[in-house]
Amino acid sequence: MNRALATAMIGIGTAQAIKIPLAYMTSKKWDWSQLLQTGGMPSSHSAGVSALAAYIAMKRGISAIDFAVTSVFGAVVMYDAMGIRRAAGEIAVEVNDLDEQVERLAKQQPGLYHARRRKALKERLGHLPREVLGGALLGVAIGAFSYMLEKKK
Repeated sequence: MNRALATAMIGIGTAQAIKIPLAYMTSKKWDWSQLLQTGGMPSSHSAGVSALAAYIAMKRGISAIDFAVTSVFGAVVMYDAMGIRRAAGEIAVEVNDLDEQVERLAKQQPGLYHARRRKALKERLGHLPREVLGGALLGVAIGAFSYMLEKKK
């Protein structure tokens, strides 16, 4: 079994599972779809790459090439989650609002026709910096825990 890969996957799965009770605390509804949703607290992408980097750092040391690769990979993933994916989500919010406004205008103007989008664009794509940080801290803890469990054997 590839323990590094398993550690990263456990980080991703744990972060996704944590989203369910966190969503319940705000909405008072159990939303099991959170297991497969992007965005939100904590970032599962950040948790996965951080768990992998932490595990490799403890297993091989911070001077290992493996750690360098996972650290750069992790930084790119986390930067992307806060940057491009978050911006795409903000654009989706604006497009969905614009679609609603055009539909209202079309109803007010006889002869004007607007075909409403069948499905609104997904708005929750990226992460706030605190969501990325939460995922990264969770991932580091999971990576360290995985390494400690391995050492006990």
